[in-house]
Amino acid sequence: MVVYHVLAVVALFHFSWQGLGIAFFLWWVSTSLGIGVGYHRLLTHRGFRCPKWLEYFFATCGTLALEGGPIFWVAIHRIHHQLTDREGDPHSPRDGKWWSHMGWIVTGKALHRATEELGPYVPDLRRDKFYLWLSKYHWITQVVVGVTVLYFFGWNVTLWAVFLRTVVGLHGTWLVNSATHLWGSKRWDTGDDSTNNFWIALVTWGEGWHNNHHAHPSSARHGLRWWEVDTNWYLISAMSAVGLVHDIKLPRADSRVKEILPNAPAVVKTTPAPADRAMSVGAD
Repeated sequence: MVVYHVLAVVALFHFSWQGLGIAFFLWWVSTSLGIGVGYHRLLTHRGFRCPKWLEYFFATCGTLALEGGPIFWVAIHRIHHQLTDREGDPHSPRDGKWWSHMGWIVTGKALHRATEELGPYVPDLRRDKFYLWLSKYHWITQVVVGVTVLYFFGWNVTLWAVFLRTVVGLHGTWLVNSATHLWGSKRWDTGDDSTNNFWIALVTWGEGWHNNHHAHPSSARHGLRWWEVDTNWYLISAMSAVGLVHDIKLPRADSRVKEILPNAPAVVKTTPAPADRAMSVGAD
């Protein structure tokens, strides 16, 4: 993690338009196709269905984000929804802002949880041999892409397309874990600290509409108003139009989650979190 962050800073001193273009494309592939559409809306919540080859493609794209294999990622996120901002939530800001952003990762506690320990949360994925293999060897795609970019485009482009791109993608996802439970507006009375954050939605292809998502977790659409930019939903909608995806889930009219009165002032979550949790390896 340290090496990636150091080389991401180095990349800023080796700018090229080619590096920026390839980095942007791989950022979209890894964090939009892979994490937002694949790992999150498809595998975790089954917000839509698609052919198996396309599902596998999205999952493979997700491994390029360097956020672990599908079994790990999906299990952690399902635990988060089950225990949101309560004891056992893997990354709640109630345990500290730093902890929720990346502390839970850098201590190694989350990454080293055995597949068997997370298994009960992902029985659907564990029955699939491809996901078992991909979860074990999720790092291979990053190596293959990195070596390929280095061979064809050189070191300067690799700094942008591999290291800076990965770090930007990681912090985008981590902002959803941390900042959208700290700052933003609440449209739904979800009983947790989730908020909608326009700026985080922009850098995560629509994942920043987190209060909407917690109110309707199985919905494939997170941006529910016309101005709530949700690029991942636009992609899913476009694939539906050409017959690539089907059985799309949307918010239910009879949802038990109550909407905050539309004429009431926006509720802004600004309550400070407790002191950050100790960051030494193995800290509770």
